[in-house]
Amino acid sequence: MFDYRTAGLEVLNTEINALQQLEQYFDETFDTACDLILNGKGKVVVMGIGKSGHIGNKIAASLASTGTPSFFVHPGEAAHGDLGMIDSKDIVIAISNSGEASEILDLYPILKRLGIKIISITGRPESSMAKLADVNLSIKVPKEACPMGLAPTASTTATLVMGDAVAIALLQARGFTTEDYAMSHPGGALGRKLLLKLSDIMHSESALPVVTPDTLVRDALLEISQKGLGMTAVIDQDDTLVGIFTDGDLRRILDKRVDIHTAKIGDVMTKNPTVADPNLLAAEGLKLMQEKSINGLMLCHGGKLVGALNMHDLLKAGVI
Repeated sequence: MFDYRTAGLEVLNTEINALQQLEQYFDETFDTACDLILNGKGKVVVMGIGKSGHIGNKIAASLASTGTPSFFVHPGEAAHGDLGMIDSKDIVIAISNSGEASEILDLYPILKRLGIKIISITGRPESSMAKLADVNLSIKVPKEACPMGLAPTASTTATLVMGDAVAIALLQARGFTTEDYAMSHPGGALGRKLLLKLSDIMHSESALPVVTPDTLVRDALLEISQKGLGMTAVIDQDDTLVGIFTDGDLRRILDKRVDIHTAKIGDVMTKNPTVADPNLLAAEGLKLMQEKSINGLMLCHGGKLVGALNMHDLLKAGVI
């Protein structure tokens, strides 16, 4: 039987070595390329042929989703009309391991005439594409993982990593936020996690469990049972949250043999509970609850109680 595992591990080690060698190319040219894109007035247009084209598609998608407007144009299609999609304010990222892709080189004169800046990503700094570009990002690798040295493997991995590095460096330089990212990913679970706010899923008004400090524990338990959150807020006459009473608090006072028929909730409640603003993203609310090891959360705005929710609400909303 062929030793698939050994062959696979050889590929892994070859590509790891290629990426380790890539570190030397993160020099001033990387800074120049990033500055060029960051200060650009148009979009980033990515080009590549064959496997480089597939990688280019991914790089364009990564840039677009992290704050840098970008799209992929096939060089062959560009030569037959799609060049009209490119504006003089745009920046072209041209990808080719050899740096001699004729389909791309044929476009260089036109791109130059339009005044478009070109960033090449090649494995040969001495290649035509590299020399004619405004900036060349080298992705030269010691060898391909293919034993014949033919199939693009380590070189495409290096190209992908270089593209990711540019995209994330720009993301950080722009101060791109979680909410910015969410706006590019509104669909599916990712959109729910990033766009959903606590106010969208909180219990409020008549569905909000609320008692006052003078409420007897037995009556507070009825409020907890009716509202189904496993807890109740304790507020003063100004609707200001002064405490919280949960199922866990109930177990603790029963262990201490507190008489729930005579004890007031204000005497056994948890004071200064963890609270959050209703405009907080649901994903951030979940993180807060996990950090505090709590199952319920009171929501206040302007010092006033406006809502509450628990882990089950986050689960139903698809945040967990």
